[in-house]
Amino acid sequence: MTNTKILKEGIEKGIANSILIKFNQIGSLTETLAAIKMAKDAGYTAVISHRSGETEDATIADLAVGTAAGQIKTGSMSRSDRVAKYNQLIRIEEARQPRTVQWPERS
Repeated sequence: MTNTKILKEGIEKGIANSILIKFNQIGSLTETLAAIKMAKDAGYTAVISHRSGETEDATIADLAVGTAAGQIKTGSMSRSDRVAKYNQLIRIEEARQPRTVQWPERS
């Protein structure tokens, strides 16, 4: 569970470099954003996750992109709830204009 008190203690003791953000357990979106900011300000990465038994709601994809987390933890594409999250990431990428990363063309 994402807990800013524990995160702060971990930062002070230098015992980690990343935090798993389960925004549906932290309490509110405001608290989630504060935890992500605290982690990033300390040089941590943030991985956006969800609980098992998740629904097809793809909000973690939006949260990961919106906070520039760079990663989600949702598992393999073996269930529709997980596929929904990956599909949302694809939709976000397709909608981004202009593209900031240009991949070299294959010859």
